[in-house]
Amino acid sequence: MHMADALLSVPVAATMYAASAVTVGVSVKALKKDENTAKLPVMAVASALIFAGQMINYTIPGTGSSGHLCGGMLLSALLGPQAGFLSMVVILAIQALFFADGGLLALGANCWNMAFYGCFVGYYLIWRPMMRGRLFAARGEKAAMRVKIALASVLGCVLTLQLGAFSVVLETSLSGITELPFAAFAAIMQPIHLAIGAVEGLITAAVLLFVYEARPELLMDTSRTTGTTAGKLSLKSTLAILAVVVVLVGGALSLFASSNPDGLEWSLFGNPDAGYSENMALDEENYGVTSAASEAAASVQEKTAFLPDYAFQNNDSAAGTSVSGLVGAAIVAVAAAGICALGGFFRRRKTKTT
Repeated sequence: MHMADALLSVPVAATMYAASAVTVGVSVKALKKDENTAKLPVMAVASALIFAGQMINYTIPGTGSSGHLCGGMLLSALLGPQAGFLSMVVILAIQALFFADGGLLALGANCWNMAFYGCFVGYYLIWRPMMRGRLFAARGEKAAMRVKIALASVLGCVLTLQLGAFSVVLETSLSGITELPFAAFAAIMQPIHLAIGAVEGLITAAVLLFVYEARPELLMDTSRTTGTTAGKLSLKSTLAILAVVVVLVGGALSLFASSNPDGLEWSLFGNPDAGYSENMALDEENYGVTSAASEAAASVQEKTAFLPDYAFQNNDSAAGTSVSGLVGAAIVAVAAAGICALGGFFRRRKTKTT
């Protein structure tokens, strides 16, 4: 769902930057108050996992489209909405700057569409109420929690991807892109992202259920039911397993990602070469709006993206994909851990001065 700069006018892009920036500010302030020191390694590994996971597009059968993780629900379940949102901002910024995935002008919109809904709406509307509620209590404590984790993951991912997809439609409409009439574009975007969200929900559930079995205290809002229940693995072992998954996904499984366009690209351009609909039938080489700001952003991106489209420049070698997955995951992990460490630094500094 990474939007390109051509889909946004400057006023809409600026508005979305402002909305995302305010959310970043609120999240940073909350993170400075968070005294959970174990969050730093979890934030690093979880963020790297989402970066690697987003490299794998999974085919949506019968459509000619594909989808990939957004990751907001997963991160908010592990880190909380504020730290999860900041992690997603790091991921999206690194993707745009170093891999030319999503436009720089559109970064604010992408943060809102892909991170805000999953991290805040998904957490406060779905995850926290369900984890704290008494649903399925008759099944027994642990069995009930497993069902709630799976259900919250699927419902949260479906809901938040629907909201993100609708925001894309709304933003392009407000940008005055007449080739994308609101109703027709929404009628294509919403159903395909319903399917994509359902698959993401199952993947999210699988990861969170593993964490629940390994270290239940790592999941937000489960302490009331898990109490002091010990996990099956140590924290180091749990994070090590997730780190191995990052390497396998980013370095190896990414080579087998679906070549079908993702939900947004499929909605815009279709997939007629594979015998599927043209959908909105936009020209991939000439569509949307252009501006001095978008041209400047593209110029910056051209200079900073050392692995554009997750590949070596002017080289179609499969090794470029593997290197992109490993290098990108490492950069994201270091950046996310740095943000978490910075929050701890300011917290300690404030404590000393009071």
